[in-house]
Amino acid sequence: MVVIGNDGNEIQNVKPAHWDMERDLDRLEDSELVQRAQAGDREAFGELIRRHRRHLYGYAQALTQEPFMAEDIVQDALIRAFLHLGTLVDIARFLPWLHRIVRNQAYSRLRSSPVVKERPFSALRPTGEEGEPAAADWSNLDDILHRVSRSLDEHASAAANPEEHLMRRQLLDAIGAMLSCLSKRERQIFESHFFDHLSPQEIAKLFSLSQANVYQILSRSRKKVAQARIRAVVDQYLTERKDWGAMKTNLLTKTDAFDASGTWTSAGWALYRMLSFTDQKLSMPMVMGLTGHAFRITICRGDVHIAGPTMFPFGDIFRRGLQNLGWSCRVVEMENSHCLPGDNSNLVDPVLLEPAAKEKRRVQEKLPAALDLIHRSIDRGLPVMSWDLFIPEFGVIYGYDDEQRMLTAVEVMQDSRLPYDHLGRGILEELFILALEERTEKDERSMLRDALGMILDHYRGNEAAADRCERGLRAYDVWMDAFRGGNIEPNGNAYNVAVVQDARRLAADFLVEIADRQGGEASDEPIRTLGAEAAKLYRSMAEQLQELAERFPFPAGGDPNSAAGRERAVSVLQSVKALEEQAVSLLERMYAELERPLL
Repeated sequence: MVVIGNDGNEIQNVKPAHWDMERDLDRLEDSELVQRAQAGDREAFGELIRRHRRHLYGYAQALTQEPFMAEDIVQDALIRAFLHLGTLVDIARFLPWLHRIVRNQAYSRLRSSPVVKERPFSALRPTGEEGEPAAADWSNLDDILHRVSRSLDEHASAAANPEEHLMRRQLLDAIGAMLSCLSKRERQIFESHFFDHLSPQEIAKLFSLSQANVYQILSRSRKKVAQARIRAVVDQYLTERKDWGAMKTNLLTKTDAFDASGTWTSAGWALYRMLSFTDQKLSMPMVMGLTGHAFRITICRGDVHIAGPTMFPFGDIFRRGLQNLGWSCRVVEMENSHCLPGDNSNLVDPVLLEPAAKEKRRVQEKLPAALDLIHRSIDRGLPVMSWDLFIPEFGVIYGYDDEQRMLTAVEVMQDSRLPYDHLGRGILEELFILALEERTEKDERSMLRDALGMILDHYRGNEAAADRCERGLRAYDVWMDAFRGGNIEPNGNAYNVAVVQDARRLAADFLVEIADRQGGEASDEPIRTLGAEAAKLYRSMAEQLQELAERFPFPAGGDPNSAAGRERAVSVLQSVKALEEQAVSLLERMYAELERPLL
């Protein structure tokens, strides 16, 4: 066997056990070696390198007049040759083809191609020790491609560091697998741009295409490779679980909360189900009240879209709500999601909700992190909260099967299994996973105080603004304006009525329970009295909103745009808003009492 040193010289004294096989390769013509290499024979490719590396090094040095740069160029050229050897049609022209790769790389290096800042592997990959070269960042496609396309400096370091050498080989294998998702023409153009550093103008001339076509192909190919990269990371993650002996099936036993009567607020129901797996046993009204969901109202302008009740910053609201209960949590979610209403799943073609439709949607960037959080939480005996698994509502994932790559989840009334890579590929294409972390003991007085602070912030509109909707007390004005405008979408309006009516019912139950739970201390008497008075107001709101729920039943929605329907709806909403304003005054007084230090 012949090993090539950093200086391009051959080291002749390495004779492994398969030396006789390599002596046989030495007798083959280049064309035969190319055929074998294209079929996956790495030893054949190694023989081609042995034969031509010194010549390629001399060619690169003649072009650059710089020996160290020439070695880097040859190293990169051989990586590129390995990656797309399968695209070589005329195997008799292997050497000219290799020369072209070296020439392109040399010209690119002489033009001083930009260097992309390297970052470490994602959390699914270990980072290097201080002073070691940084590995490619699996969360950044451009970084990966640049690392493959630039010099790995590094040949000497790789030879001396088997771990780094192995990581490079794994990287090359992963890149090759990712590029297999492209058609032959897409791959040629993609590699010409990212690996050979040709501009779109140069590529257009080379392939007799318009620049517009080149940009289109590059954009489409980049999206394909990005999706393949995410799948590769998931595969790597599951391979590592298998190596750790962690590949298994884990299905949590359902608690009684799974079968209990629920609420129209799916977020509250999901939280109630999650908390039922802990030693903090709370009723549905207490969960809805202490997390603030019994007091929420969000209305989309104009049409009263069905998305209104779920148009809030999930991570912020759930973190604060759980902090009221003493819990910290971890969240994996897409950035800038839940900001605009998507399609109403009740009105779209049912085909769009089927698994086959999910397959056509993009794989989420944060899927590997979401799976890791799901595995860790369920292995601790705690399910996770999820969003838009089957329809755009909140649900709970309570089991997984690594071999089948399936999750077990319940969302509203649907209890089913979901493939790992369907996470975040619902009709809204949004990803959100929340897991409980640690609990700090918190007395009921502190929980109530913090909950009321959150509730009052919502009523006052102190949450993050949203362009399409209004929250808190001002939401009633938006709702009434929508009725006056006559453009209400019946299904969405009916859903909003049902959610708000049900929430106010639970708010009344929560305040009654709070009044009953307060101790016999004299300091608690104002809280009990104020809570009982507020409960009566919320009960009256629920009763009045029940009239609207009957007039505009879900899912059909009735006729909210008729003159009679419009007039009555505005009258009821005016009355309910007035009651809620009175209730808010009582909640403010309760909060002030709770803020006072106990004597």
